[in-house]
Amino acid sequence: MPAAPVKTSVPSASSVLVPETLLKKRKSDVKAREEKQAKAVELRKARKQKRSVVFKRAEQYVKEYKALEREQIRLRRVAKSKGDFYVPGEPRVAFVVRLRGISNIAPKPKKILQLLRLLQINNGVFVKLNNATMQMLRLVEPYVAYGEPNLKTIRELLYKRGYAKINRQRIPITDNNLIEEHLGKYGIISVEDIVHEIATAGPNFKAATTFLWPFKLSSPTGGFRRRKFINFIQGGDAGDHESNINRLVRRMN
Repeated sequence: MPAAPVKTSVPSASSVLVPETLLKKRKSDVKAREEKQAKAVELRKARKQKRSVVFKRAEQYVKEYKALEREQIRLRRVAKSKGDFYVPGEPRVAFVVRLRGISNIAPKPKKILQLLRLLQINNGVFVKLNNATMQMLRLVEPYVAYGEPNLKTIRELLYKRGYAKINRQRIPITDNNLIEEHLGKYGIISVEDIVHEIATAGPNFKAATTFLWPFKLSSPTGGFRRRKFINFIQGGDAGDHESNINRLVRRMN
């Protein structure tokens, strides 16, 4: 009789022994993946809430700007109806642009330019106007152009030329998280918050402007007037431009 065939048993997949270290690694990988997914969900929720807060603040600022504009129009109309002239209040914020280099500058104006952080030609900064800063601007008037910026100028400068000063480095402002990280303790979490703080000369004006790197502007389109070292009243570009500074900044932005 022929011999019966011998059956060889092949171990099933369920019976294969897996090293304990591999099992632990799999469990830890699964746990890490679940934690990562949970953090991602929380981060999305936090960003959504933050966007909602930023949008609500922006809407509130727009209402505030429009209310202020309507109030100025009303006061102007009331004055006109009484045969008077409406004189707006003194400007609280100035934008200062450096026009001259370091040659032939006396030590005192040179020091003031350093205090204003105007270290290069065509650099610009926002300054809160008070008695001290007005005296400083008068001393450096032959070397700078300054005036009262409007809301549009402030917003365009920040969105187009705005850079942050972090650890003495010039960092582009590409995300509101960068602003919240360094100015969140002042309640400033977005670019619009900085715009509002500067436009209204708010209590955290210094913190907001110190956070910003001095604006690096280009030479104005079409060039300066006859001579940029002559006072603005005499046909040049130096000195107080009042509201005309907005026109000059747009040519340099």
